[in-house]
Amino acid sequence: MQLDFPYHFDGSQRTSGTSEADHIRDLIEQILFTNPGERVNRPDFGAGIYRLLFAPVSPEQAATTEFVIRAALQQHLGRRIEVTEIRAEAVDAAILITITYRLLRSGAEASASFRLGDGS
Repeated sequence: MQLDFPYHFDGSQRTSGTSEADHIRDLIEQILFTNPGERVNRPDFGAGIYRLLFAPVSPEQAATTEFVIRAALQQHLGRRIEVTEIRAEAVDAAILITITYRLLRSGAEASASFRLGDGS
């Protein structure tokens, strides 16, 4: 059973489950928005993209963001997905991150978008 994130109960008052594709998207979200050192007994877990939020927007910063995300996803989900593209772009006061990947088990292509900053 794949647990849905954030943890909650379904209509039958049991732990809510989800599909593999949705579970992978949830795992990507957890990796992106967790700072290394934040989790007990897993000091290296997370991409720590909040550190990049206040950096000046530049092509170098976008490349750094993509590199940090790709490294974290490869480290923690490398056996479950193949990352094909990561785009990080500044939109007003936020960073829009789009990740395109392939599920290794089924071969299905998927993408996930996340917005960082701007109150989100």
